[in-house]
Amino acid sequence: MGGGPSVIRRPTTQKSNTELTAALRSNFSLAQQVALNQSLKSATNGFPNSRRRPPYKSWTFQDDSTVYIPATDPSRPGLAEERPQYEITVKLFFLPNEPASCRCAQTREAIRLVLRELKVPSIDLLIVSYPGISFDAEDEEDEESDEAPEVDAQQSQDTTGEGSAEDVDTMLKTWACLEELHDEGVISKLGVAEFGTERLRRFLSGSRIRPRVNQINVRDCCVVPKPLILFAKSERVELLTHNDCTNILPRGTVRELLDFGDTGVGVLASKESSDEDQGLKGDVVPQWVIKFTAVVKNRGVIENKGYFALAELHDVPIE
Repeated sequence: MGGGPSVIRRPTTQKSNTELTAALRSNFSLAQQVALNQSLKSATNGFPNSRRRPPYKSWTFQDDSTVYIPATDPSRPGLAEERPQYEITVKLFFLPNEPASCRCAQTREAIRLVLRELKVPSIDLLIVSYPGISFDAEDEEDEESDEAPEVDAQQSQDTTGEGSAEDVDTMLKTWACLEELHDEGVISKLGVAEFGTERLRRFLSGSRIRPRVNQINVRDCCVVPKPLILFAKSERVELLTHNDCTNILPRGTVRELLDFGDTGVGVLASKESSDEDQGLKGDVVPQWVIKFTAVVKNRGVIENKGYFALAELHDVPIE
């Protein structure tokens, strides 16, 4: 009786945080250039053509309290072929220092943006990345020793440097929101990221709809630990490797991208400015990032790939 490989290694190029930052800069610059080009066709646009960059309001869109940066184009076409021709994979990164109680609404909003962008009713696989955890092969080796630790080392491990790892019960509360989307037919399969054997064991025992995928980053080793391979195989959980960062969008990066200075795009006002037209006042805290990929099944070609990110604006600086 044959079977597939125990671990599927996905080809990787640049790291996701680098890719995301580059994509944001590119989209911001393109939107600014379009705004400048439009100013050339109008003598009453409200800002001189010779300015280094246009006012942020000319290339963003505000809907109530939400500002879309850049403005989205709902008329843009979705995927070229029918939905069954694609394998659509989505990864949702919950970022550090944000309360877990907000995640149900955050998840639905993130998925809504992806479905609207691709013009599809559903996705095939959603992988969730919880904050504060990172796969460590050494912990797997420790589990093979005769004396197992009384406290799960992975349970409390924080290898990201921002925030501490959550307990499994908190993760399962978030997971229940994903199970609802599965029940509604919006998501076909669910997956997790960076789970070692013990965390995965506890998670499986507490979930109603079990994860079908466990995505791990083996950045410091080339071999996936045998205990995890054996356990995942016995539980029919597919192991995938990846090159993503857990904290894919640090707060400092968001500030740098949106700042009024030379490296930013002028969405955030300078600290000295009192003019609202010169930018938004306050500090930004990233809450989540969602990454999506649509692959044409019979050709293995990526037709559409991108990111959405959400950050919250606070009136006062956040420590």
